[in-house]
Amino acid sequence: MAIVESILDIPIQDPPEEDFCSTDLTWTKFHTSEREDDVALIPYERVDAFIIGECSNVECPTRFHIERGRKRSLGSLKEYKNDEYLEYRLYWCSFGPENYGEGGGVLPSRRYRLNTRNRAARPQSMRGCTCHFVVKRLYARPSLALIIYNYNDRRHVNKSGFICHGPLDRDAIGPGAKKIPYICNEIQQQTMSMIYLGIPEENVLEKHIEGIQRYCSSNAKVNSLASQYVHKLGMIIKRSTHELDLDDQASIRMWVERNKKSIFFYQDTSEEDPFILGIQTEWQLQQMIRFGLRSLIAADSTFGIKRLKYPLCTLLVFDSRQHALPVAWVITRSFAKSDVSKWMKALFDRARSVEPGWKVSGFLIDDAAAETDPIRDIFCCPVLFSLWRVRRSWLRNIVKKCNNIEVQREIFKRLGEIVYSIWSGVDTRIALDELAKDFVDQTAFMEYFKASWVPKIEMWLSTIGTLPLASQEASGAIEAYHVKLKAKLFDDSHLGALQRVDWLVHKLTTELHSSYWLDRYADESDSFQNVKEEYIASTSWHRALQIPDSAITLNDQNRLFAKVLSQKDSNLARLVWNPGSEFAFCDCSWSMQGNLCKHVIKVNMICKSHHGYQPSMSFQSYKEILINLWKKPMDDSVSLDLSIAWTHQMLDQIQKLVELTSSNDIGSVVNNLPLKWFSKKGRTYVGKPSSALPLPSSSKGMKTAVVSKKNRKRKRLSRLR
Repeated sequence: MAIVESILDIPIQDPPEEDFCSTDLTWTKFHTSEREDDVALIPYERVDAFIIGECSNVECPTRFHIERGRKRSLGSLKEYKNDEYLEYRLYWCSFGPENYGEGGGVLPSRRYRLNTRNRAARPQSMRGCTCHFVVKRLYARPSLALIIYNYNDRRHVNKSGFICHGPLDRDAIGPGAKKIPYICNEIQQQTMSMIYLGIPEENVLEKHIEGIQRYCSSNAKVNSLASQYVHKLGMIIKRSTHELDLDDQASIRMWVERNKKSIFFYQDTSEEDPFILGIQTEWQLQQMIRFGLRSLIAADSTFGIKRLKYPLCTLLVFDSRQHALPVAWVITRSFAKSDVSKWMKALFDRARSVEPGWKVSGFLIDDAAAETDPIRDIFCCPVLFSLWRVRRSWLRNIVKKCNNIEVQREIFKRLGEIVYSIWSGVDTRIALDELAKDFVDQTAFMEYFKASWVPKIEMWLSTIGTLPLASQEASGAIEAYHVKLKAKLFDDSHLGALQRVDWLVHKLTTELHSSYWLDRYADESDSFQNVKEEYIASTSWHRALQIPDSAITLNDQNRLFAKVLSQKDSNLARLVWNPGSEFAFCDCSWSMQGNLCKHVIKVNMICKSHHGYQPSMSFQSYKEILINLWKKPMDDSVSLDLSIAWTHQMLDQIQKLVELTSSNDIGSVVNNLPLKWFSKKGRTYVGKPSSALPLPSSSKGMKTAVVSKKNRKRKRLSRLR
């Protein structure tokens, strides 16, 4: 092996295979004053291909996780060596490095623990494997990655030097264990998810065999063992129960002890502290880091406050299709600032421990009484408000308590006008008095409204007027998750268990978690077409996009209603009253249940391009924020000039992002962007070619162009000059 003392002497390798591993590379001994390592230099964009190749080792198939990571920004170092890192990540085999067996013993391999006495092992059971490597993205040459692999660390062995997982593992137990095909985390999760969702066993077995055939050839023995595996796993799941103890509090303590890796915060009930349980599986953590980075997090708060023992708060991110994806569940009755700060900080620190530079761009809340200080202090981002909860609550009770559909439409319209009036200076008390007088005969609804909303309406309207408002797409996505959660939890067969926390935890971590895991897997792997189609159409926003513009007819004379022609039955048309408003009312069954339906969303999309219709509340809120930025004291002229300059710059950037998101020809938009963008090998870069950083391939990810703070500041100051 060649020995070099400078990174510049190491050849760059780019194997032609789609995926490649360490055996496909020629390794060089890199000598420094401190140590010698085996290294190889590859294009940074091929790192994922290398990791996939390493995971596909026939003798020791595995997964690699990021054990430790660090980042720097370009321009942060004035002086640097050729081997300084821009990004540093330590990848470790997921069967190591520690052992988590009871008493400190080595755990038997996970694929051999599937029996009724010894439950199926956790997906990331540790076996003490020492295999690990480092990937350095070079500071001097960001387009290259240096892979550092000590020769001894390339083998999947424990500290004693024995193979500790895979087909050659000598500690495998059980009859015929050496012949059992390898079942990776993804296959196991896929099989479990299908069983939890009630898919027939023969269909589960078919998909399971397809998965293991990636690691071994198909034969009668493999198929027989796979059938036994699926059957046993189904029996374990069927026989599993949420009641680990008759006492609910003791049961949840036992669950917490057994599932420490899925818990980011736990506080048992005491005289001083309330009960708080924060749940986040490893997969949810990965999704939060992936989709939450420089994007949005939303909260579906206070779910089940009247029916569950403890209310449930769900933290959501918006995935690649802008659907709400649950990434953490918090079960607690306390909404005090100190308690919220505890679990929020624990969640944020967990994400930062995996991705040190992780941060979000905004946090959406749906409760006017929610504490916003912990969000601003911990997540360091703006807080937005979503109208979906108040809209849904009002509409459901209007439909439930008022029998006349014309009265329902008018009440809902008037409530919408009260909300819109926060920007027109109308006195809320006068508007509420007029509402009570005009609908005095609607006794049931007015009693509900006076008891539940009038005492706190000022707080809600103040929050709506103060915070930026979330869009209809975001509101529809959060509502879609809420509806799915309600259907899963409030099934008639489970009503007797609603006051048990262990039952709630069991439902969340099995059925609901499996449902969203399979949705994402079906979409990204282009498999399970029926699951994928249902997932794509799971929000009203996406269903609205399937309605052609020609199916919409606006009543331009008085703008009272719009007609939406059904795509399935040409003789059927839906009426949408008060078009162009978030408080539009549709006569379809989905809307009559209080939900934001596709007809309302589609009509509002059309109304945006017609004069005379009011803008959406989110746009109205956005415009109000810009106007407030403009309202600077006239005697402070320099400050006013600076505000105008910043506002115009922000508007320009937002306009470019809007064009980028909506354009079918991204290239034409990229050419007009203020920063220097260029494309290379199918990836988009920003900055100078010598030091440019690649941007994510999705249009959403392009918002997060990675440019150092110093460069950004320099560009902004040069424009202001």
